[in-house]
Amino acid sequence: MFKLERNGLSAAELSNFCGQVALILEAGLPLYDGMETLAGADSGSAHADVYSAASKGVTETGSLYDAIKDDPRWPKYLVEMVGIGERSGQLDQVMRGLEAYYAREDRIRSSISSAVTYPLVLGVMLIVIVLILLWKVLPVFRRVLNSMGASLNESGSLLMRLGVSVGWIILALVALVVVLVVTGVVLSRTKHRDKVMRVVQRVMPGLQKLNKKLSASRVASVLSMMLSSGFPTDEALEMTANVLSDRNAAEKVQSIRKSLEDGSTFAEAVTKTNLFEDLHNRMITMGSATGQEDQVLGKLASLYEEQVEDGITRLVAIIEPTLVALLSVVIGAVLLSVMLPMAGILTSL
Repeated sequence: MFKLERNGLSAAELSNFCGQVALILEAGLPLYDGMETLAGADSGSAHADVYSAASKGVTETGSLYDAIKDDPRWPKYLVEMVGIGERSGQLDQVMRGLEAYYAREDRIRSSISSAVTYPLVLGVMLIVIVLILLWKVLPVFRRVLNSMGASLNESGSLLMRLGVSVGWIILALVALVVVLVVTGVVLSRTKHRDKVMRVVQRVMPGLQKLNKKLSASRVASVLSMMLSSGFPTDEALEMTANVLSDRNAAEKVQSIRKSLEDGSTFAEAVTKTNLFEDLHNRMITMGSATGQEDQVLGKLASLYEEQVEDGITRLVAIIEPTLVALLSVVIGAVLLSVMLPMAGILTSL
C-alpha cells in the first residue's frame, strides 16, 4: 500500500497538489508565483505549513525539487519524480502523471479501507449482541423460570447449556479475529508492514493474488510515466525499484535490469519475471516492437487497477453476507436454547 510519512499529505491531497502545479506550468506562469498563490489559497487548510514551506523554498532556490527534498512530509516517490521532471524539462507532464497516480492510489486506499472497516463493524456488532444475550438476557430467562417454580428437564438443561457454550465460543472467536485485524492494521503502518503482509497473504491466498495485481499496476504506472518522459529504460527501472514498497516487486524490477544488462530485450526481461500475465507480456512485446512501451504500460496500469478494485469489491461482497449469516445463526441458536425449554415447561403446566 502507498505510504505517507507521519503528518504528511493524503493521496487525494497529493493528487490535487500535483494537478494544480501542472496547471500553473501549462499556463506559462512562473513556478514561484504560482506556488505563492497556491500556498495562499490553502492557508486555512490543515497542511498550510507544508504548502507555505514549499512556496518559500521555490522562491529561494527556483527549484521545486530543492524546495521539498528535505521535507519528510513529502513522499520520496513524488520528490524523486519532481527531480526527474525538472532535469528532463517535462515537469508539467510528470506532474500530470503524478496527479493520475495519486488519484489511483486514493481510490485503491479507499477500496481497501472499505474492505476492512465494514467487516470490522459487523464483527464488533456481533460481539456486542452476543455478549448482551449471554450476560443480560439469559439470566433474565433463568429468573423467570425460577419465579414460575419450574425446573428444566435433563434435555432442556442440556440444550440451554449448549446454546450458552456455543455463544461464548463464537464470541471468543470473533473477538480474537477483530483483535488480530486491528493489530494487523496498526502494525501495517509501522516498519513491520512487510511481515504483516506476508502473514495475511498466507492466511488469505486471495489477497496474495490481489497484492500481485496491485504491484503490477504500480510498476506499470511508474515505468509508463518515466518512459513517456524520455528517460532511458535502465534509469526508469532503477527509479521504479527504489520507490516500490512491495519488496518482492522491487526485486523483480531489479531482475529486469540485470536481464537487460545481460543482453535481453525489455519484453524478454519483463516476461522472465512473471510480473505480468502472459497476455499482457505479449502486449508489452508488441509495444516494444512499435516503440510504444509507455502507452502499453499505461493501459496495463489502468487495467490492473480496475481488477484490484473489482477483487476488493468481490471480497467485501463475500465477507458481508457471511458475517450477517453468522450473526443470525448465533443469535438464533442462543435464543432457541432458551425458548425451546421454556416452551416445553409452559405446555406442561
